Amino acid sequence: MRPARTLAAALAEEVLVLDGGLSNQLEAQGCDLSDALWSARLLADGPEQIEAAHTAYVRAGARVLITSSYQATFEGFGHRGIHRKEAADLLAGSVELARAAADPAGREVWVAASVGPYGAMLADGSEYRGRYGLTVRELERFHRPRIEALAAAGPDVLALETVPDTDEAEALLRAVEGCGVPVWLSYTVEGGRTRAGQDLAGAFALVAGLDQVTAVGVNCCTVDEVDLAVEIAAEATGKPVVVYPNSGERWDATTGRWRGAARYDPRRVREWTAEGARLVGGCCRVGPDRIAELTRSLAAGPP
Repeated sequence: MRPARTLAAALAEEVLVLDGGLSNQLEAQGCDLSDALWSARLLADGPEQIEAAHTAYVRAGARVLITSSYQATFEGFGHRGIHRKEAADLLAGSVELARAAADPAGREVWVAASVGPYGAMLADGSEYRGRYGLTVRELERFHRPRIEALAAAGPDVLALETVPDTDEAEALLRAVEGCGVPVWLSYTVEGGRTRAGQDLAGAFALVAGLDQVTAVGVNCCTVDEVDLAVEIAAEATGKPVVVYPNSGERWDATTGRWRGAARYDPRRVREWTAEGARLVGGCCRVGPDRIAELTRSLAAGPP
């Protein structure tokens, strides 16, 4: 069942809690994600696991669920021998699974269909560099079919997430034109700039004046990046800010292991909201326990 309010209307009235990392929850459930399709493989091989992961976040207090379509593309499915019609059905299924997990909650829960960057399909870490050597028009052509398939499934919003540079942001914003679904745009950042090294104020300003964009912000970054990014996003756009950083650990692609200590502190949510954040949650390695703590911290009020 769809919520009674639009996401934009809800954000005008309250701060909403996002879920956390889907992949880490699936791994906690015993799923093997050692595949180029990552969690998207389970859309075909284990959809019940995806619904269970969404349900774990709803129980933790999440009011917005991000679908398992981050790494799901027609090209990626095609490499696995999955034909276009079946791939479209799997993309639609990602929305349906999140909606099914939200229904028993007894509260309004919104579904955000994840649209990951081009680099996510390559599965080589290039979403953290951007600048793939493709033009904005080529990136738009890549993203549009998947966006159309997800939009047709009826999500409440499209999450254009983990965007590494302004070229891809521009391509995504072009690709969503006319799809009939609101969007949020979320960059992955480092050192106070996009991953491609661009000025954040200019990057966020791409959405200023675009009514289709419900929120703008950052995800899949360290918590140390959040405060400055929230401030810049709010000032550059006047829109609600979305924030969902990683745990603070770093992925070592050489060893296939996470390194470093987790620094995600749910109590900082009150600082983020004071600066303009209206959608708050976690990304990689932030599980239901942290989202539950964040929900409690948010309910405790201003710091």
